[in-house]
Amino acid sequence: MAVAGSSPVGEMMAAVPGIPCEGEAPVFTEPWQAQAFAIALSLQQKGVFTWGEWAATLGDEIGKARAGGDPDDGSTYYQHWLRSLERLVGEKGIASGDTLHRYVHAWDHAAHRTPHGQPIELQEQDFH
Repeated sequence: MAVAGSSPVGEMMAAVPGIPCEGEAPVFTEPWQAQAFAIALSLQQKGVFTWGEWAATLGDEIGKARAGGDPDDGSTYYQHWLRSLERLVGEKGIASGDTLHRYVHAWDHAAHRTPHGQPIELQEQDFH
C-alpha cells in the first residue's frame, strides 16, 4: 500500500501518530486489524469524524490503557484502535453500546458454528 500525502491512507498516517508501519505502509498482524483500519478510514471519508477527532479519541484510549498497566509496546495498538472505533460510533449515534455488544455476541456465536476455513456469516439465529 503506497502512502502519498494526498491519499486517504497518507492523510491518516500523517494525522494519527503511532500507526505500526513498515516503511510507509501500515502493518497488520491479524486480519481484524486491517479491517478496523479500513473501517476507520471509511468512516472518516464519509465525514463521521475528522482525523483530529480520531487522533484525540485514540490518544485518550491509549492513555487510559497506559494508566491501567498496558505495556505500551505496540502489541496492543489495534485494540486501542478498536475501542476508539466503538467509542466514536457510540458518540456519533451510529450504534449504541447495546447494539455493538449484540453484534459481538452474534459474531462469536457464528464463529463457533462455522467450520475452520469457511467464511463466517451472521444469521438470525446468531442474535438469540
